Amino acid sequence: MLDLHDLLRDAAKKKVSDVFIKANCPPAMRINGKITFAEGAILSPDDCRTLAYSIMTHEQIGRFEHRHELDLAFTIENVTRIRANIYQQRGAMGMVCRLIPLKIYTLEQLGMPPVLSEMTKNRQGLILVTGPTGSGKSTTLAAMIDLINSSRRTNIITVEDPIEFIHPDKMSIVSQREVGIDTDSFSDALKYMLRQNPDIILVGELRDAETLNVALSAAETGHLVFSTLHTASAAETLDRIINMFPPSDRDMVCLRLAGFLKGVVSQKLLPRADGTGRVGAIEVMVVTPTISKLLEEGKAGGLYGAIAEGNFWGMQTMNQCLLKYYKAGLIGEDEAVANAGNVTEMKQMIRRPA
Repeated sequence: MLDLHDLLRDAAKKKVSDVFIKANCPPAMRINGKITFAEGAILSPDDCRTLAYSIMTHEQIGRFEHRHELDLAFTIENVTRIRANIYQQRGAMGMVCRLIPLKIYTLEQLGMPPVLSEMTKNRQGLILVTGPTGSGKSTTLAAMIDLINSSRRTNIITVEDPIEFIHPDKMSIVSQREVGIDTDSFSDALKYMLRQNPDIILVGELRDAETLNVALSAAETGHLVFSTLHTASAAETLDRIINMFPPSDRDMVCLRLAGFLKGVVSQKLLPRADGTGRVGAIEVMVVTPTISKLLEEGKAGGLYGAIAEGNFWGMQTMNQCLLKYYKAGLIGEDEAVANAGNVTEMKQMIRRPA
């Protein structure tokens, strides 16, 4: 019988990002963004159930059997941390395990623009890291929180579902709360968190208008708040936030964002041209007076041009980042075009004489 921990240890050695367990096929792994099948026997539905139950507590088993969905996290000592999602398909259990490094990398090690370090120096406001699932949002946020933890004497509180990176106390105190174990929901945790005297707040995801509203309130009352959204750009982020609220509230939401949003970092992970790994493509929006005016007026369409012209402030569009990577030979032309925010512009930028 396959041992899940042995499989995950082997995956960590191969620098796998995700391991997939599914009935009627062998285990699969995602390496450099591509799925490959591991050598081994085809897993039966009973095998999948046994593997999934091996990492669940009795309480978690009960929750899964009631809802047929479960997120959890655990650590393989001295190897890796795992974020697992257990689900049901065609009446059989399946599982996806995300491998999370035990070490928190710095922003410099991740190749992030220096302006992200500057963002962490804000004393209050809202900073959003956005991108599709698997784009490295949690890794970027962990690096930003670790920078604060290593350089400032603050009280940091995180609310996550589940807890991914473990932050030891350094210069700061770090309390990490997991939804479903330490609190019932993001919104509940945020309401009570303001009584816990935090300086820095990390919310794993802004899932609804209620959570966003409380996060904005925290930013307005003197806290620095970090969170994520599943959006591909700053303009899309503004649209998503505005559309969370009824039309009667949208003008006020825009006004609040103009006052307290400090920056939006949108990212994707792309395979390197030489096949040696992946590189993060980053769009950065810093809220300058020009950007603030566009936010106040709800003009998401004007953000792209303002970001493109904001190099002085450390801003860059996704296309500008992709062009830089393409010219440096980090990614191929097909990859640059496929991931462009504006495909027509990207093709013109590539073909434009230096």
